[in-house]
Amino acid sequence: MPLQLPRSSWLNEELDDFRELARSFCQKELTPHQERWRENKQIDREVWTKAGEVGLLALSIPEEYGGGGGTFAHEAVLYEEQARSGDSAWGVSVHNGIVAHYILAYASEEKKKEWLPKFASGEWIGAIGMTEPGTGSDLQGIKTRAVREGDHYVINGAKTFITNGALADFVVVACKTDPEAGAKGVSLIAVPASTPGFRRGRVLDKVGMKGQDTAELFFDDVRVPVDNLLGGQEGIGFIQLMQQLPQERLLIAITAVAGMEAAVEQTIAYTKDRNAFGRPIFGFQNTKFTLAEAATECAVARAFLDQCIERHLKGELDVQGAAMAKLWTTERCNRVIDDCVQLFGGYGYMMEYPVARAWADMRISRIFGGTSEIMKDIISRTL
Repeated sequence: MPLQLPRSSWLNEELDDFRELARSFCQKELTPHQERWRENKQIDREVWTKAGEVGLLALSIPEEYGGGGGTFAHEAVLYEEQARSGDSAWGVSVHNGIVAHYILAYASEEKKKEWLPKFASGEWIGAIGMTEPGTGSDLQGIKTRAVREGDHYVINGAKTFITNGALADFVVVACKTDPEAGAKGVSLIAVPASTPGFRRGRVLDKVGMKGQDTAELFFDDVRVPVDNLLGGQEGIGFIQLMQQLPQERLLIAITAVAGMEAAVEQTIAYTKDRNAFGRPIFGFQNTKFTLAEAATECAVARAFLDQCIERHLKGELDVQGAAMAKLWTTERCNRVIDDCVQLFGGYGYMMEYPVARAWADMRISRIFGGTSEIMKDIISRTL
């Protein structure tokens, strides 16, 4: 039985219809393949083209660039349904909600018309290269270098922990165009994966999200036209990253809340069905109290998330608000799912159960997109 939570105020009839499409796609194209994708460490390439055919890619990109012409609300619905389907392998939130929006916001008109339709169709899969082997949340410390030579940039460096890395056709790369200028020396440059000198390393063996093709990327004298510099000028990449990170962090919060809600619903059903000492596990006071707390955590997280989504739809969500959303929802999600695993007992530790996979998958939510500690630092700057 679904949790009895108030309907999100940002929803409407059109989004309800879209949810049916998203739910059907996730249940048909994602849920049945989880075990095989975990073994392969990546999803099937065909998932992307199928998603493009039914209109689930580039959802919030204007129709003039081949996109769906929707809003962030459409993105939110899709990521909720993906989380509820038990899938963490399909890197669509990076493709749709992050990379496509870097292109929309900062690429030239000519490049938007060239690149974005390929994102919408699934012909191209997008990735963003920020994290490096020696640099995590401190983006000012990246070492990947882009040197201008005539009408080209020559890029050298390495990236790691890159979602969609093994399958990506297009990577937005954070580079240093001026290594002496700190944050003001960072630029964003688009690199098609077909460019000579671009190569992929390992698909990484992770604790969770095992079906997602998280990979290492290497750039060895990669030459791209200067037109691939996003924003048209050097040194504004850090500002661009800061402008886009609130949406990225809100995406993580959406997945955290939907995943938490799904885990609680599964646990309620399990504890009412499973018997111990002659009665359902739900009949024990500890179980009821634990789930009462978990349901309350879900309700509070959902209310705050809905507020943040509404603010973002109005263009009012700031860096602090996004950091608060990511911090609160991911910390609560991890705690609640851990409690759910405990109520499943030994079965909660078996990967055949969705709650066990969610427990492993959601742990990263406190790390990627900026760690919880970084979120606290960002919030503290406004106090």
